[in-house]
Amino acid sequence: MHRTTMLPENWWDLAAEAAVGNAAGQDVVALRAEVDLLRRALAGRAVIDQACGMVMILAPCRRGPARKLLVDMSRQCDTRLPDVAAAVVAAWEGEPLSRLMRRALRRALRRFYAEGPGCDLSPPEGPS
Repeated sequence: MHRTTMLPENWWDLAAEAAVGNAAGQDVVALRAEVDLLRRALAGRAVIDQACGMVMILAPCRRGPARKLLVDMSRQCDTRLPDVAAAVVAAWEGEPLSRLMRRALRRALRRFYAEGPGCDLSPPEGPS
């Protein structure tokens, strides 16, 4: 079973204040904060990899261009890459993308097909 614990943004400050007088306690606090950051990074990485795989299947391309497409969407939406990736995965599972994400996806796909490298097919014909 997978369990994720979310800590408040100021958790580091509170824990550091609690261990100010103890050098070993400060080391423990620092290590816990580092472990928390690494866990968050790994959790975000998994969903990004999953979304990249979906893009690779849908827009026949390699991993680099698929990630670039997700990064492009992220920049257009002014949203973190893991959040964009999670929305793409949720869309795959039936939850609709927001209007902003749909627009960003269309623009990213246009750029993607215009650049060409990494693509194995031309863009699909049809209304835009």
